[in-house]
Amino acid sequence: MAIRYDIISANPKILESSLTNGLIERAKKKSLIEVFIHNLRDYAEGKYKQIDDSPYGGGAGMILKPEPFFRCINELLQKNEYDEIIYFSPQGKTVNQNLLNQFSLRNKYILICGHYKGIDQRVIDKFVTSEISIGDYVLSCGDIAALVFIDAVSRLIPGVLGDGESAITDSFQIEYGFDFPQYTRPDIFEDLKVPEILLKGNHAEINNWRKEKAKQKYELIMKLKDNKSS
Repeated sequence: MAIRYDIISANPKILESSLTNGLIERAKKKSLIEVFIHNLRDYAEGKYKQIDDSPYGGGAGMILKPEPFFRCINELLQKNEYDEIIYFSPQGKTVNQNLLNQFSLRNKYILICGHYKGIDQRVIDKFVTSEISIGDYVLSCGDIAALVFIDAVSRLIPGVLGDGESAITDSFQIEYGFDFPQYTRPDIFEDLKVPEILLKGNHAEINNWRKEKAKQKYELIMKLKDNKSS
C-alpha cells in the first residue's frame, strides 16, 4: 500500500518544485507514495479568502485562522482514516532516524504547515496527533519542514531507492550515527590518495576500518558538544 500524504498549506507554490522532481517524484511514479496538496485559501470564506488574523491579547505577527483548517481536515477525515495528523512546530518532538523509521511503517498522513506566527491552538487541540520539529531553528514556513519529512520517510520505503541497501547504510542508521569517509575513482587525484585498505578488496578489513572511522567521528563530535556545553 502506498503511503499517502495530504499537505495543508498556505503556500502551495513552495511545495510544487520539490514534489515534482527527484526522489519524491520517482516514488510517485512507482506508486509507492501519493501526495495531495490542499490550498488553505480554498477553504476560507469571504471575498478576500482571508486565512490569517491578528492574535488575541496583542503582539506582533499574524495567526492562521481555525476555520479553514477545520473545514479542510473534516473533509479529509470523511474520506480517509489517517494514522497521524502532524503539525510542524518548534515545540514539537525533534525528528531523528529512529522516529522516521517508525513513521515509515504507517500509511496515511495529514501534514499541517504553519506560517507567520503559527496557527490557532484549537486546530492543534482538536486534530493533531503529533507535533514535529526538524531542528532547533526557525523556518519561514512549515512547508519546508513537510518536504524534509516526506523525503526522509519516503526514502525508507522498499523500492524507492535504486540500491536496496542505501537506506540501511545511511548515516544515523549505522552503529555510531555518523558515516565513514567515502572515496571513488581515481585512486590518486592531485597527489591525494585513497586509503590503501579500500583498494585491497578485503571486505572484513574494510568494514572494520569504516566502523573505526565512524567511531572516531562520533567521539570527536561528542567531545566538541561537551566542550560547548561546559
